[in-house]
Amino acid sequence: MTTTRKVLPALLFVLLSLTLALAADKPKLTIDEFFNSVDFTAVKLSPDGQSVVIATDRADWEQNIFREDLWLFRDDSHGGTLMQLTRSGSDRKPQWSPDGRWIAFLSERKSGASEAECNGPTTRDVEGSQLYVISPNGGEPVPVTLGQEEVHSFAWSGDSHTLYFATRQPWNKTQKDTYKKEWKDVCEYRGSERGDAIFSVSVADAIARAAAAGSMPKEDADENPDITPGATRLADTPLRADELVASPDGKRLAFVTTSVSQRQEKVSEFEIYAVDLAGASPERPPRQLTHNEAVEESAHWAKDSKHVFFQVDVGSVEGKYKDTQKRLYWVDANTGETLRWASDFGGAVNAYSVAADGGVLATGRLGTEVQIYSEHGNAERLRKEDGWAGTYDVVAAAADSPRVALVYSSLEKPTEVYLAENAEKLQEARPITSFNKFFAERDLPQGKPYQWKADDGTAVEGMLIYPPGTFEAKNLPMFVLIHGGPADADGNHFEADWYQWDRLAATQGWLVFEPNYRGSAGYGDKFLMGIVPQIVSRPGKDILEGVDALVKDGIADPNRLAVGGYSYGGYMTNWLITQTTRFKAAVTGAGAVEHVANWGNDDTTFDDAYFLGGLPWVAQQRYHDEAAIFQIDKVRTPTHMVAGEDDIRVAVLEDYLLDHALYALDVPSALLIFPGEGHSLDKNPWHGRIKVREELKWLEKYGGVPAQ
Repeated sequence: MTTTRKVLPALLFVLLSLTLALAADKPKLTIDEFFNSVDFTAVKLSPDGQSVVIATDRADWEQNIFREDLWLFRDDSHGGTLMQLTRSGSDRKPQWSPDGRWIAFLSERKSGASEAECNGPTTRDVEGSQLYVISPNGGEPVPVTLGQEEVHSFAWSGDSHTLYFATRQPWNKTQKDTYKKEWKDVCEYRGSERGDAIFSVSVADAIARAAAAGSMPKEDADENPDITPGATRLADTPLRADELVASPDGKRLAFVTTSVSQRQEKVSEFEIYAVDLAGASPERPPRQLTHNEAVEESAHWAKDSKHVFFQVDVGSVEGKYKDTQKRLYWVDANTGETLRWASDFGGAVNAYSVAADGGVLATGRLGTEVQIYSEHGNAERLRKEDGWAGTYDVVAAAADSPRVALVYSSLEKPTEVYLAENAEKLQEARPITSFNKFFAERDLPQGKPYQWKADDGTAVEGMLIYPPGTFEAKNLPMFVLIHGGPADADGNHFEADWYQWDRLAATQGWLVFEPNYRGSAGYGDKFLMGIVPQIVSRPGKDILEGVDALVKDGIADPNRLAVGGYSYGGYMTNWLITQTTRFKAAVTGAGAVEHVANWGNDDTTFDDAYFLGGLPWVAQQRYHDEAAIFQIDKVRTPTHMVAGEDDIRVAVLEDYLLDHALYALDVPSALLIFPGEGHSLDKNPWHGRIKVREELKWLEKYGGVPAQ
């Protein structure tokens, strides 16, 4: 016993020394490396579970774009091979045919599609996508649609013979010429909008047409340039068909609607409809399946072809509008009866996939962890599967196999795609990509959760990301990086982009504090709804009390504090600098400073009015009291601002207003406007890189932490 006690500490000392030595040998992460990370926008398993199609998004610095490409992993006796399937740089949303012979996807390659007669505030992110298919064996993609209207959504038929797709209701040449003659270049706001038409097209005919290099006769093309040759019009809707799903038995088509402007202005515009394919015609209106005050999304047919699964992130299925954590439901396509799945789960159901046995696999957030859960019948409780600590962003089940594909990461493990034999063997999952492996070769920051108590006794949590080599050190300069949403949360995950740049800030010497303030997901519906009607003041208290706790615990240096965030994180940053002068520097992006004009310009107005307790003319005092602009004379913090020129989520006018106010007050400030960018800064990768580069410089200049 005595010998064991002496040897064990010695071994631990040796192991610790080796670990520190290995970390010291690793170079620090650079900003160039940071922005070369690869995102996975879609992961789909083939029906037999033997192949995985992966959609990636990465920066192309020479062409000033984000490349979107498809990759295919094929399992074999040698452990599997990964090959690039498409190379146009504009390919997304892959879907396997039920027989596994084809992969359909959307792309802008060689597209002449146009979406609107006027590019006013009713349109956004118009890509001109058309529908293609490609064999998993490789080769050239085959165009399925050839119209001049972009494809909004598509779905495979159960027998794999047909593709269904939705576009804006097509106009012939005469209609277009007449409209142009009357309106010239005038934007007829709302008046120029029109709903969608849903079509079917034979896959075999599309492939034969492409093989023969055929095209529509000239006289027909002139008359109907928006119509794909051979397409049959099945149904019309005055709304936009944002998602399209076909029942496995081939009898029905369901679609999820959104407004034609893609702005959330009336909750009634967001519902699920069904089309009976037998005798389908534009003269027969689709049947409305849901009638609620929710925004439905992520629809999938159940195996029984009688129910449609869907999720709700905004609004309520059960009654009057309210925002809760993300939920999972299904609706009976015959009766319209709606049932909530995973009703016992206290967190947010982030994503789900219909499993081969008819149940569901879901990613669920509880606190700072996102794990895999399963439910095999709507009366059962969610069961947590035994996975790794960290975050599962995606779970993809196979139609005819127990295999599961996953997107997984943790604080120190970069994001990759994994393949497991079944949901019970998550810890045996093997990586099938290595796009981000270089991160593991760098001296990365370490992190951990941190908890504190709010003034009303509520428990609040966040994440601490330490500079490399300083884990659990004391008296560190601290940067408070506030997540957006607000119904999101920071946790045990890996992210590297212009929005989540905590690792770069930590590498520059900052302890990064990421508070999951009231309004965040993963802590119960009551905690999330605690933001109502104090949209910034209540979460603002949570954040400042977290800062106080970190200072009291000796972790944060009270003389070296900075704050920042984007979107709702920008809202909070703008508010906090009116509440305290303790922050030496602030970096804010796409954040409102008042709520009336922001309500009018925002494309997601439901939640704004809900958070503030009513519409602007109903809750006038609340709109005033929760607005930073009316307390802006208290600001002394040097503030850096960024905004997308075409942002309609938080209009750039909010940033101009803040900039003007700070300039009038002689508070040091800077404002960067990114041309052509919306809220997500996804057009030109240089914009996000320049954003973070300048924010780091600002923190260095005013925050008191020299560059590392």
